[in-house]
Amino acid sequence: MPGPVAGSKSRVYADVNTLKSREYWDYEAHVPTWSNQEDYQLVRKLGRGKYSEVFEAININNNEKVVVKILKPVKKKKIKREIKILENLRGGTNIIQLMDTVKDPVSRTPALVFECINNTDFKELYQKLTDYDIRFYMFELLKALDYCHSMGIMHRDVKPHNVMIDHQLRKLRLIDWGLAEFYHPAQEYNVRVASRYFKGPELLVDYQMYDYSLDMWSLGCMLASMIFQKEPFFHGQDNYDQIVERCLGPSL
Repeated sequence: MPGPVAGSKSRVYADVNTLKSREYWDYEAHVPTWSNQEDYQLVRKLGRGKYSEVFEAININNNEKVVVKILKPVKKKKIKREIKILENLRGGTNIIQLMDTVKDPVSRTPALVFECINNTDFKELYQKLTDYDIRFYMFELLKALDYCHSMGIMHRDVKPHNVMIDHQLRKLRLIDWGLAEFYHPAQEYNVRVASRYFKGPELLVDYQMYDYSLDMWSLGCMLASMIFQKEPFFHGQDNYDQIVERCLGPSL
């Protein structure tokens, strides 16, 4: 019998979702539970992305500091996917903790509530890290990735912006699961994920049947940038330049 198509099936954790019930990975059928956003008072804006705005906030019931991610209008199934993945990964090693899902009572705008990490901006922090620090935090990030992969989930957007580090407590959290997806062998996925400087070669050549190894390439890019203090390590001007000039070496 002919073997499987090369690269069509992950060498690790390939059958996780096959062995789980459909309820685990069928996010389109998931019905999130929404709490009242009035339980949280926004304090200051922390940042914004393509799909959300992020605020530091206080839970007025217990004065606990939290982070509120207010989602911009996107397809409902994308919101359901992020929530389902975060719920499945809740309590996982070095995974940001989803604490609540809320909606504004008037606009019905959804928001996700997370634990708050006293993060130091990576552009400042990476300059100070020792060799031991780099190895320590990369190992912590590997733990997070191994956990989500063991749960049948690809992150698909690993980069410094999505790795929160509280250096004083030596605590790391992998955040922003908006592009994450459940892995199914031989399934074709969207290649318009990850940030250019951290895109695996599969994405750059439009190969859709990728797997968890996508995240490992991104981690490697982060590791190289930390060691050589060059951010980003692969600095392509576009997707073509990213793979030809940076991944395969400069053209002659």
